Amino acid sequence: MPENQAQGVLPDNAISAMLEAGQITVTEPLPEGQIQPASLDLRLGQTAYRVRASFLAGNGQSVADRLSEFTMHEMDVSQGAVLEKGCVYVIPLMEGLALPSDITAVCNAKSSTGRVDCLTRVITDGGVEFDRIPAGYKGPLYAEICPRSFSVKIAPGLRLNQIRFRRGHATLSDADLSDRHTETPLVDQPPLIDEGLGFSVDLAPAEGTLVGYRAKPHAGVIDLTQIGTHPTADFWEELHSTNGQIILDPGAFYILVSREAVTIPPDCAAEMAPYLAMVGEFRVHYAGFFDPGFGHGVPARGVLEVRCHESPFVLEHGQTVGRLVYERMAAAPTQLYGQDIASNYQGQGLKLSKHFKL
Repeated sequence: MPENQAQGVLPDNAISAMLEAGQITVTEPLPEGQIQPASLDLRLGQTAYRVRASFLAGNGQSVADRLSEFTMHEMDVSQGAVLEKGCVYVIPLMEGLALPSDITAVCNAKSSTGRVDCLTRVITDGGVEFDRIPAGYKGPLYAEICPRSFSVKIAPGLRLNQIRFRRGHATLSDADLSDRHTETPLVDQPPLIDEGLGFSVDLAPAEGTLVGYRAKPHAGVIDLTQIGTHPTADFWEELHSTNGQIILDPGAFYILVSREAVTIPPDCAAEMAPYLAMVGEFRVHYAGFFDPGFGHGVPARGVLEVRCHESPFVLEHGQTVGRLVYERMAAAPTQLYGQDIASNYQGQGLKLSKHFKL
């Protein structure tokens, strides 16, 4: 197969080529750092629409037409605006697509977005799924945003979502993962390989008793345009455990950390996914892609965004809560995560989003 037709996740240089070919369109020039090793950050536009409910455009319908049906009011966000907790907003993005017939796309929230419990998904004209864009799609992109635990301040150009492009089949089989782990460990614990690489929660830290954070229910506004300025204690309460377990409260949002340190090899990318859909008591959110080079040579653990559902639930140390689905790259990226680029979470342990003071 010719190199330019290799199957897998497209790297940064291929994304740049898509921009030059007009397969990715932009209303404003890209700033430095918007193209990641295996994804493209997506930027919020100038206008937000407060809508009555979350929606998908549906076959044969445009998001613009559905906005006329669901919009409660329109907001100019050019000077910044606050999105209220519990409300749903739709914001046109500065990026659009004219995908070729052999390239699909998938979107996800950026890690920092998920860590402030801001649910954000991408919708498209004719879309019947969130965050999934079929080959050949031509049209605009929109972010649907619903802050869950905190109201948030936004501005045009803010990057809450990211998009990854792939050609053909990219997912590594369990046999592939086993072989790779044998050759070069993907995780620093005995691997649980079952439709991806499983990981568990750490509730028995090697030092101290701090195991996580719980969002305070009546906190102020998080300004998502500001880095390292928000006092942690104003928004989060510490969670400590001395017996390797915590009880999750229904409706509460938690930041925890995986017991395992994981590695994404330079020729792979990964995405966090739920482990068992039938575990209904809680959900581990799966915001953020894992780029090639994450944890490579610098052990890094996965941060878990957890919400409890119907009833209190006892979460115990070592309980499997999620999995990483690995995909092969179509070609090597020019840069790796944490290598010569600003990578906020390389080498991370238990860590809140970049918006909070250390």
